[in-house]
Amino acid sequence: MLNAYLSAISLIERLHRQFLDVVKAELDGQRIRDINNVQALILFNIGQDELTVGELTQRGYYLGSNVSYNVKKMVEHGYLTQERSEHDRRSVRVRLSEKGQALWDRMDAMFERHKSMLEDSRVTVEQIDAATGALTDLERFWMQAATMAPRAPEPLIGKAVDRSAANAYFQAD
Repeated sequence: MLNAYLSAISLIERLHRQFLDVVKAELDGQRIRDINNVQALILFNIGQDELTVGELTQRGYYLGSNVSYNVKKMVEHGYLTQERSEHDRRSVRVRLSEKGQALWDRMDAMFERHKSMLEDSRVTVEQIDAATGALTDLERFWMQAATMAPRAPEPLIGKAVDRSAANAYFQAD
């Protein structure tokens, strides 16, 4: 079980990197140099919606990326427009600009091309559905495992403790 579990984790990581390479190749092939692969995926996930940075973060897992920074860069390069909320001036909503919509259309065409390629491959819809089901189960498991992780003892700051209590604190696993 442990080997299968660790192999799955490693495969998930490799697949994620490989997919980012595919998106980068798509951008390079179209000579799009002012946006990176992670930003292109964030843009694709925005789609026709108008979202806050917090909503974007909840929607997708942008591994190793700072969503706020990436949104700022996409605004600077004209892919997104942003507008402050009338009700909460701290909240900024973003949506695709005309340039962003053009890139979204190209990304959508890439996914359609991938769909056609998959239909001609050995990969079946049933296999993709089974993989998605297994990954969803792993996601649920990890959410539960995160809540059950061992917790560090309460900090001693501001508390009166004797030497043995302090020593015990630093000996705790």
